[in-house]
Amino acid sequence: MSVVVTGATGQLGRLIVQHLLADGMPAEQITATGRRVERLTDLAEQGVRVVESDYTRPDSLVEAFTGADTLMLVSGSEVGQRTAQHRNAIDAAVTAGVRRIVYTSVLRADRSTLPVAPEHVETEAMLRESGLVITLLRNGWYSENYLGDLAQAAESGTIVAAAGDGRVASAARDDYAAAAAVVLRTEGHDGAVYELTGDQAWDFDQLATAASEVLGRPVTYQRVTLDERRAGLESAGVDAGTIGFLLTMDERVATGELAEVTGELSRLIGRPTTPLVDALRAARG
Repeated sequence: MSVVVTGATGQLGRLIVQHLLADGMPAEQITATGRRVERLTDLAEQGVRVVESDYTRPDSLVEAFTGADTLMLVSGSEVGQRTAQHRNAIDAAVTAGVRRIVYTSVLRADRSTLPVAPEHVETEAMLRESGLVITLLRNGWYSENYLGDLAQAAESGTIVAAAGDGRVASAARDDYAAAAAVVLRTEGHDGAVYELTGDQAWDFDQLATAASEVLGRPVTYQRVTLDERRAGLESAGVDAGTIGFLLTMDERVATGELAEVTGELSRLIGRPTTPLVDALRAARG
């Protein structure tokens, strides 16, 4: 079996390749692709095939994917452009003779109201229409998404949010990468849809406690209304698009959309997911 991992120059893709190697997959069976292959020198030195590719250049994708049995399609990072980019990758996989695509989607994509969900829904539809075998890794929220709150707490001693008492069942990026590696290198995942979350759903008081432990200083959670949150972000000079995204996420957390604990992630990786405080400490380090 041979595997191509897209986005290997990014954080999640690189971690997936590292887990494949650590789990014993021969390096010569792994291809790592991305736009800035100079970041992959260490993987090339271990025997991993490294190929420059770009979601906006279909020919580069076909070249990178040719000869692979499985494509690990790590979703693109350019919101608003991902549907077209993913279509290029899927079409290239068909042209290259790939048998299966594993795709990093979003938790409960078919009913999610998160602002990141629509492009994932469109990509899932394209995958189903491709005729290829597919496996969907519907990743929940990443603990590393709260590094900005940690930085704020380091300066002010507070975490400000309009999330009320809402909870988030986040997991470390490394946990999601470990699950992807398991799915890529083992049998029995064809056609599967995995809803992946952390083992514990924490609230923002617990986020403040975790921040206190990581930073070594007292941190408190300051509850504000959506209007107060908007005003604070505007006064800090945050652009309108980012403000809209952050307010929507606070609202979704408050209504419980990120609180579900499925247990599927820990079952895949064979261990508990990384606790919030450990994930934040590792990411900050």
